[in-house]
Amino acid sequence: MGRGCGRATCRALVCGSLFAARMHEADHDVSRLARGGRLTALRQQGVQLAEENGPVRSVPVAVTEHPGGRCDLITVFVRTHQVDAVLESLADVWGDVLFLLNWAAGPDALGAVLGHERVLLGFPMTGGTMDGDVVRYRKTNVITRRVAIPIGEPDGRTTPRLERIVATFRTAGVNAKAEPHMGAWLRTHAAFEVPLDQAVHAAGGPAALSDDPAAVRGMLRLMRQNLAAMETPPVPRAFAALRALPEGLLVAVLRRFLKSPTAVHSGLSDRSPATVAELEQLAEQLRAPAGVR
Repeated sequence: MGRGCGRATCRALVCGSLFAARMHEADHDVSRLARGGRLTALRQQGVQLAEENGPVRSVPVAVTEHPGGRCDLITVFVRTHQVDAVLESLADVWGDVLFLLNWAAGPDALGAVLGHERVLLGFPMTGGTMDGDVVRYRKTNVITRRVAIPIGEPDGRTTPRLERIVATFRTAGVNAKAEPHMGAWLRTHAAFEVPLDQAVHAAGGPAALSDDPAAVRGMLRLMRQNLAAMETPPVPRAFAALRALPEGLLVAVLRRFLKSPTAVHSGLSDRSPATVAELEQLAEQLRAPAGVR
């Protein structure tokens, strides 16, 4: 795979940096798209990574302010509400476009702008935090984690390009897999994530939410409503348990999760304006019907 272009801010900036560094270290020709202070920092210092409180290392990934020409693959890491701006920036760039982000609206809106044949969907399954210009990540959260990154064609086919992308990611140490129902996967994720994040924000953090059984019960009921409104079965199928298991049992499980180290380090406590805007956009997408597979 040749040149990959990515654009990221906030939480998405972390994912884009991790992917770009890993692909560069696997000898792929990678360019990051950045602007403003981030552009300057990347040009001067490269992508700076550190495992939690460990030493910082610099990866000299190429960076550009104005994308153009042709890429074998353009990988987009942004928040949901930033997608429209990214679509405009890709007008003069040609190549397949893989959107790795929260997205519950299906592929049609993306394909209408870029061309339906160019679009692929996925979810990054990784994260970290920005410490100035340094991306800090947990060892258990890097892109080589056991949970594979799902990537899929909008129509569910396993095409040669999908197989090529998955194989290229794997050879670079990025655990990826083909997902035949990527649209449904993303909508299922949003059906769970939106009530979870909104409830955590309202409570003031995951631990505070765990201490309020009534709020957890209300959050669970919203998750169930979202899943019931889906046009397709949930993907992965395990999410069907949110509708099938007794409410009391699920409330207990969710309260335990909210007090776990996983919840504490997951970014759920992020109440930035960008997070609020993303949740509002995802909630709007959930309210609208979407043609998904």
